[in-house]
Amino acid sequence: MTDGVFTALAHPTRRAVLMLLQRNGPMPVGDIAQQLGIVGPTLSGHLRILRDADLVAAQRQGTTIRYVTKLSVLEGALTELMSGLRVGSSETSPEGADSHGND
Repeated sequence: MTDGVFTALAHPTRRAVLMLLQRNGPMPVGDIAQQLGIVGPTLSGHLRILRDADLVAAQRQGTTIRYVTKLSVLEGALTELMSGLRVGSSETSPEGADSHGND
């Protein structure tokens, strides 16, 4: 699950979609496309990847499908990542690396 989330977040357009939905709440595809200046087929591909990663959900309201964020999935992936980073960490850095992990 975590890999799919971070793969989906790797593209700036998908991050923009998530931020827009988080700010504005559920939105239909046409409104998302207009606000971000993205053509329909391109946006549909991005939404499919976000859905596959479980970062957004489609909600039908009458004849309109609105997309909404599922931040709990993102929060879970971030928690898993942070837990993994803490495993085996120590106060001392490896020889030859500075305190920020840079070589």
